[in-house]
Amino acid sequence: MKLSKTLPLTLACTLAFGALASLPAHAEKVLRIAMTAGDIPRTLGQPDQGFEGNRFTGIPMYDGLTQWDLSKADKASELIPDLAVSWQVDAKDKTKWVFKLRPGVKFHDGSAFNADAVVWNVNKVLDKNAVQFDPSQVGTTASRMPTLRSARKIDDLTVELTTAEPDSFLPINLTNLFMASPAQWEKKLAAVPASVTDKAERSKQAWAAFAADASGTGPFKMAKFVPRERLEVVKNDGYWDAARRPKIDRVVMLPLPEANSRTAALMSGQVDWIEAPAPDALDAIKARGFKIYSNPQPHVWPWQLSFVPGSPWLDKRVRHAANLCVNRPAMKQLLGGLMGEATGTVEPGHPWRGNPSFQIKYDPAAAKKLMSEAGYSAAKPLTVKVQISASGSGQMQPLPMNEFMQQNLKECFFDVQFDVIEWNTLYTNWRIGAKDPSAHGANAINVSFASMDPFFAMVRFVDTKAAPPTSNNWGFYSNADVDALIAKARTTFDPKQRDALLAQLHAKIVDEAPFVWVAHDTGPRAISAKVKGVVQPQSWFIDIATMSMD
Repeated sequence: MKLSKTLPLTLACTLAFGALASLPAHAEKVLRIAMTAGDIPRTLGQPDQGFEGNRFTGIPMYDGLTQWDLSKADKASELIPDLAVSWQVDAKDKTKWVFKLRPGVKFHDGSAFNADAVVWNVNKVLDKNAVQFDPSQVGTTASRMPTLRSARKIDDLTVELTTAEPDSFLPINLTNLFMASPAQWEKKLAAVPASVTDKAERSKQAWAAFAADASGTGPFKMAKFVPRERLEVVKNDGYWDAARRPKIDRVVMLPLPEANSRTAALMSGQVDWIEAPAPDALDAIKARGFKIYSNPQPHVWPWQLSFVPGSPWLDKRVRHAANLCVNRPAMKQLLGGLMGEATGTVEPGHPWRGNPSFQIKYDPAAAKKLMSEAGYSAAKPLTVKVQISASGSGQMQPLPMNEFMQQNLKECFFDVQFDVIEWNTLYTNWRIGAKDPSAHGANAINVSFASMDPFFAMVRFVDTKAAPPTSNNWGFYSNADVDALIAKARTTFDPKQRDALLAQLHAKIVDEAPFVWVAHDTGPRAISAKVKGVVQPQSWFIDIATMSMD
């Protein structure tokens, strides 16, 4: 399948542009952002659209118990307190954690944040008997914190969280659990007509109403929400963290999934900020006075491979050959230099790198030799099918990048076919797994992923227990040695000892090659010079709250 490098401007984009013209012309400082998502990420507390959802509807409007420090560009983001001021695992029972909560925090609706709110938010995704349980939020949340089982109030500012097994990764996982206002949701539930008697349906309608009138504790509050068109948030003057009280009055977010459309919107002055600009337009963007921000991110752009019976990737020689046949330096040039060349999930110098025996590089001669040994040739190529998206959070430039790989791999006796689907559908399929009909017969999937913590970087893809629907082991990879290393690392609470085990794990994963590792994103975005205080962290995320505008 030949992929097109351009897509027509969607109707939603056209509507969004028209809506921009109606913005009030006064002294209000308004920042307009064009996202890569095809729709506004969900606003009800647990976003979809991958980590672009966390970036634009999660972090601005909500807080978690823990968060990432996004204030520095020159070092990797670290885990810091958010709505929890401290946490401690029980010395005698390492399945129990005690979190001390931040006093005096209010939700946007004026209700208090406390231990009851934490318990309520845990139960919204884990307790099927809870009135607020929402199946639609489970997929994007539970798979990111798979060992969390329950929450118990100790007092108003203390909560105990219990995991299914000792899990030193829990505080990191909790950056993905955003705190929505129970009081605001209860108001929406009370407004559901009494004629709706089914408990699940009443909850569903309450959550839909909440999404249109959301209430978190974050630095921005929802002001206007039009699905598929725009989200407007305004500054929360009462935000608990004075250092992050916004200086920008209003932020308008627009879904523009096609790179050329985003670039045109920026160049014409319709937006002030675009994610992932078109690489061939970088010089023109700079010439017009816009600034390009990028920074190496804990991020991998791969193909994740299937290990279900009959998959063409079951032969390790084939997996190694694919990794050796990708011309990463040339792809980097294609992307205007805005990528890192991936030789694993983490690179040399990282504490988790280890010493893999398989060295990933561009070596098509070695790749052809491996493919010949496996029984393939130019006359008898190996057909593989990859499910990919046309755009989306962290997907960089998926159409030209995948087409480039298709051409590379053809030289090494691969016949690469694509199933191109919408980004959020692809992301949903990623959690369902390669055995499901939603895979459309694909034996690989192209979903970029975060690698800033052990669970996100490695465990969720290779742990036998992380197979769908538990987490993101899409290809049902299973290896007893890998499982044993994961168990040791997860139950090791000393950071240095854990890093040593994670280095062994990473080396084993690279040698086994359940991925074709291709690129690390640098998170390129083009922003107007009138936007000040932009810090591009070494993270998927960015903090709008600390920025200002001329």
